[in-house]
Amino acid sequence: MTLAERALERLRVWPDLRTGQASCGTGSALRAGRSEIVHFHSAHEVDLHLTDRALDRFGVDLAESTAIRLVPGSRWVTVHLDCDTDVDLLMSLVSMALKAHQVPQADTTDVCNFRRVTVIPSASARPGGGRGSSPRTGGR
Repeated sequence: MTLAERALERLRVWPDLRTGQASCGTGSALRAGRSEIVHFHSAHEVDLHLTDRALDRFGVDLAESTAIRLVPGSRWVTVHLDCDTDVDLLMSLVSMALKAHQVPQADTTDVCNFRRVTVIPSASARPGGGRGSSPRTGGR
């Protein structure tokens, strides 16, 4: 069982989530109410839908994680599942996303990051890569 499959199995039993096809057309999605919260695209790539408020509050911390990829201007973050700890991180972030989506927000059509994020294998990743830049704008 892949890490993404293991995460999906754990999340399927959460009472506020229901499964379906991802709106991007690739993989499975988990929804809460009218919001798509998670897209499972591959064995290791998951996109998580956050709100602007959540990204403003936690974006700097998320940018420092080697498991997280942020795309400037997107409310979706990509979680690269490389180990069990990354699955635990995803569980925490889904919980945060569920809480964030309970607050009414402007209805926007926001596409996930599928095909917009390139993940460098951890063996060739540069130490400290991504630190020091703003997660929302890509610059300082």
